[in-house]
Amino acid sequence: MEHLLSTSFDLLSSYDPVHIRKGLRCLEGFLAKMCLQAPGMPRRGSSNPPAEQRASPATPVTTRPKDAAFKEFLRLQNGFEWNGGQNNLLILSTLDLIQGMLLLHPSSRKLFAREIHMNVLLDLLDEGNSGPVQCATLLTLVCGLLDNPANTRTFEVLDGLATVTSLFKRRDTPREVKLKILEFLYFYLMPEIAPTPTTTALKVSGERVPGERLPSKNPRKIKEEVRIEKTTEEKQKMLGEFMSNVEGLVADLRESQPFGM
Repeated sequence: MEHLLSTSFDLLSSYDPVHIRKGLRCLEGFLAKMCLQAPGMPRRGSSNPPAEQRASPATPVTTRPKDAAFKEFLRLQNGFEWNGGQNNLLILSTLDLIQGMLLLHPSSRKLFAREIHMNVLLDLLDEGNSGPVQCATLLTLVCGLLDNPANTRTFEVLDGLATVTSLFKRRDTPREVKLKILEFLYFYLMPEIAPTPTTTALKVSGERVPGERLPSKNPRKIKEEVRIEKTTEEKQKMLGEFMSNVEGLVADLRESQPFGM
């Protein structure tokens, strides 16, 4: 079955319309056989089937849990390799490369302070994407937010917390994705450390820093100091708006110190 699907996708990936049509016909015939083949019905080439099998109609899909071929089809379809063509594989490869780049070249993380780039990652957490893509996206988020409070503020402004917690609350979200979300939330709740020795950032008057909290200074000054880093308590309060038992997460984080707090 895997060989058949692989051959079909190879034909569909061709630039030759004849090969593409052949691939489509191959998949159409495969799906038709899955839908119309009744359990116990003899395969092609068998002779003299029992009269009751010749007369019986095709068994509905919903009543075929014991059909070995159909169960194998469901197993393959549930896996991302055969469900969605090559797109998921390309996305996973791209995310792996981005993770490596962000860890090797920390300055590249500044790209994710821009909403247009952060939105791409948040879109990959959509419920329509596969579990492996969602897991890889969460890891990429960690690499992008690491030691960059400005990026975290952009994540918050774009309702990143709502996106992540909504995915966590969905009943159909795979268990491995929920575990990755918990790991991400542990990381998010860490107290932030500024990338420079100081805990402030210079802000030119008129520019907007996501999540900023302006100190009580003279607004006419051309430049003013703004703290963009947040404590665990501040982020705990924000996360508490979207999910319960955040106190438990914080307590577990402080006790286990998974990131060397």
